[in-house]
Amino acid sequence: METSELKEQSVEELQATLLNLTKERFSLRMQRSTGQLTQPHLLRQAKRDIARVKTVLNAKLKAGAQ
Repeated sequence: METSELKEQSVEELQATLLNLTKERFSLRMQRSTGQLTQPHLLRQAKRDIARVKTVLNAKLKAGAQ
């Protein structure tokens, strides 16, 4: 997921994306704990995608408040 794609989304879409990524990360963590995760790099990728979404979301919220 690229930042340029996220900047084009609305606040509602970003919140939905954040919710989906959070659910995905939880699922990956459960797979890791049960030993079913075959691609551990997906955990790091999900964590970074969540951070990207939160960064863009906060920037949009601050820009809208001013």
